[in-house]
Amino acid sequence: MPTTPVSPRMATAACRVLCTLVLSAAASAASAQASAPGWQAGAVLDLSAGSRALALGQRDKGLGLGHSDVSVHGPLGPHLEARGTVAAHTHERKLEVELEEAWVQSRTLPAGLQVRAGRFSSQIGYLNEQHPHADDFIERPLLYRAFLGGHWFDDGLRVNWTAPTDLYLRLGVEVFRGKQLVRDAASARRPGAVVLSSRVGGDLGRSQSWQAGLSLLHNRREAAVDGHAGEGEEEEGHEEHEHEAGHAGHDAHAHGAAFSGRRMWLAELAWKWAPEGNNRQQQVRVSLEHARITGLNRFASGSDRHHATYLGAVWRFAPAWELGVRQDLLRVRQPHEDHFDDGRLRETALMLAYKPTHAQTVRVQYTRQRDRGGFEAATHAVQLQYILNFGAHASHSF
Repeated sequence: MPTTPVSPRMATAACRVLCTLVLSAAASAASAQASAPGWQAGAVLDLSAGSRALALGQRDKGLGLGHSDVSVHGPLGPHLEARGTVAAHTHERKLEVELEEAWVQSRTLPAGLQVRAGRFSSQIGYLNEQHPHADDFIERPLLYRAFLGGHWFDDGLRVNWTAPTDLYLRLGVEVFRGKQLVRDAASARRPGAVVLSSRVGGDLGRSQSWQAGLSLLHNRREAAVDGHAGEGEEEEGHEEHEHEAGHAGHDAHAHGAAFSGRRMWLAELAWKWAPEGNNRQQQVRVSLEHARITGLNRFASGSDRHHATYLGAVWRFAPAWELGVRQDLLRVRQPHEDHFDDGRLRETALMLAYKPTHAQTVRVQYTRQRDRGGFEAATHAVQLQYILNFGAHASHSF
């Protein structure tokens, strides 16, 4: 479902309307739950202000609306459950509203199986499945912003299997249309994208826990390149040619992957420490991810690849205070007609967060970008974020 733009003149008024809707949804949550037993409603308001817009960033300079949403969740009889989420954010002083989630999921399948169908976020990687307002940093890592449009959700089907063991083990396969990942396609096949994922995790004594995962994305939608859109369709046997206006360039706000290819491997590792398992007083969270993309397009050679890595750490040094640092590296081959240019971007982020209640977060972040070629929009910025939760919201991932 494409986003719905609103003119710049209406942006401020639209933000006020959205805030009113969020508050109304929160106020009506109790009555909605009473009228539909087992159903819960919630809303999240994400406001931000930034001194500059970052390269590949997803927040504008000045005041803006981050990933805000209204959602409902509940059972459909004894065997199914469903969720619906409408999200909104501002981009270049325009309010964009989209249906982010609309899925039905099994609850009682045997042998550790679970099936989900509809529109939902892919479980590729450590962060993608959670909503951006649940992140530890104001902007997601370069890996997600460049390769997954920040937060990739799509229309599809998922089948998961969880092993009946003390060690957590989950295997999954997802089949998607893929149009939310590659918006501007020179050629495409159906299904547009397939994700195979695995995740394993456990505890190390009472104070430590860990999780590791590996995912493979097989993308069947080749991104269009200026001057060559649609070439080679007949000889490649592709089923369709699609072109949608507004595809984000590598320095633009992303509405899909800025850099893509036929195959992406993504490895993840996360570790947490809390004294005796009590994370309310103190906690350390460390996450590391690396992605590699091959098969960039029909003009690419075997040596043309995209790479991205980030390492982040967050320290909860008091019940309401957190301090974080993250280092990102992005290396890409930027397509220009039938040749490629090198692109490299480094990013360092420092974050301080104050959480007076479970429902509120005030966060300030300083980000410095260093252009190593191909990212002239690289800059440095100070960003301020305020998040307010109403009613029920999804549980946090590991």
